[in-house]
Amino acid sequence: MSEIKLIVGLGNPGSEYRGTRHNAGADFVEELARRNGATLQSESKFFGLTSRCTVAGHDVRLLVPTTFMNVSGQSVAAMANFYKLEPQALLIAHDELDIAPGTARFKQGGGHGGHNGLRDIVPALGNSKDFYRLRIGIGHPGHASKVSGYVLSKPSAQDRERIDASIDEAIRALPLLLGGDATKAMTQLHSFTAA
Repeated sequence: MSEIKLIVGLGNPGSEYRGTRHNAGADFVEELARRNGATLQSESKFFGLTSRCTVAGHDVRLLVPTTFMNVSGQSVAAMANFYKLEPQALLIAHDELDIAPGTARFKQGGGHGGHNGLRDIVPALGNSKDFYRLRIGIGHPGHASKVSGYVLSKPSAQDRERIDASIDEAIRALPLLLGGDATKAMTQLHSFTAA
């Protein structure tokens, strides 16, 4: 059985950030909620939008923090602590510069890789890095100085289609991960690349 009880989608709040590359994680959780008939509702004590649903027979909670990305830990820790969830019971979905649009990767543990959301979550969870991640590829602008503007802007129509396709494939592979077969989930997701 999977240990995952909470699936978090990172992004920035507000209409100006909707559809931006940095909100790929939030897009994943919103789509997951939609497909499973769950309604994300504002919950002030968790600083986010939350719901509870059954995904392929597994009871999970969903969270989209409504804090800004660089203080995501406030929301994630509030919910994890309230439900007494260990870090390995969390799946954090986020955008990933080092992966091309159209691909996504499951991973457990590791550093923050320069991602401001993860950078804030790790200390908020007591410096544990044992949580699962869904890394949704958004590509890299080519130079570090361009990253901030790049992640906060919307992808091209073609890249949007690719990102959406990788989110779709991640949702298809998710039941394997929730069922405790991380290897099979990774094999399925990692062999997918949107055309």
